[in-house]
Amino acid sequence: APLPRIHPSVWEPSSVWQPEEPEGKGEEKKPKMSKRKMKKLTRLSVAELKQLVSRPDVVEMHDVTARDPKLLVQLKAHRNTVPVPRHWCFKRKYLQGKRGIEKPPFDLPDFIKKTGIMEMRASLQEKEDQRTLKAKMRERARPKLGKIDIDYQKLHDAFFKWQTKPRLTIHGDLYYEGKEFETRLKEKKPGDLSQELRTALGMPVGPNAHKVPPPWLIAMQRYGPPPSYPNLKIPGLNAPIPEGCSFGYHAGGWGKPPVDESGKPLYGDVFGTSAPNTEANEVDEDVDKTAWGELESESEEESEEEEEEEGE
Repeated sequence: APLPRIHPSVWEPSSVWQPEEPEGKGEEKKPKMSKRKMKKLTRLSVAELKQLVSRPDVVEMHDVTARDPKLLVQLKAHRNTVPVPRHWCFKRKYLQGKRGIEKPPFDLPDFIKKTGIMEMRASLQEKEDQRTLKAKMRERARPKLGKIDIDYQKLHDAFFKWQTKPRLTIHGDLYYEGKEFETRLKEKKPGDLSQELRTALGMPVGPNAHKVPPPWLIAMQRYGPPPSYPNLKIPGLNAPIPEGCSFGYHAGGWGKPPVDESGKPLYGDVFGTSAPNTEANEVDEDVDKTAWGELESESEEESEEEEEEEGE
């Protein structure tokens, strides 16, 4: 029997079954984030890192880019840790700025100059300049020793009696470019005002100069003492003002003492009311100072040995 004729609409693509596409497949693919952008998004900020560590004062700007920023800050805050030289992050080469600076010649120490070696070498150099070329060639082929003879006692005194210790840096004090040109303030102490500084600031100079406050006292009373010098005593801030002076904003006044809501000083004994810690205020405890043992004398030991020998 002939097969039945199928209508052509049955074979149209719309009528044929097709698997459903998963959702989102037809949408455009989002660009994948690079590792560099991912690191920047997950990186801590300097403020966040300072809140997480115990020593926020050692945190620097580039510490957040380390693999383990917390461990790095902990190592930097450890006692007697030697810091990394500061030129590691500079783009220019090390000591490139000293290329045009003339280096002074080496100068012998004073204890070596006292031996007279410089005068002896100068006289020997004059004799060498007066010699002919033939004599110089003969001296080079057959050199002679013992030209400079220094007394042994002078050499001994120079290195064992008059030798001075050179200036050395402390542990962790690294060299950086231009360090030798900085002023050394070893004899200067924070808080002590010299006469030159008082004159430059317009402050009086004389026996009663300490009764005039420095111009930065008002700012310290407002913002607090300098954090780099926690043990520094500053009158009008954490120490009492001199006798005969008063607080206030008039000429020669010592500002306003920093106190809290209840009137207690914020930074120290600014009013001088606390009692000094003297030995008279300390109470001695009753301590038993009797000896808890005595050493036997040699005579008793000898008598005991004689008794033992007689008993044997």
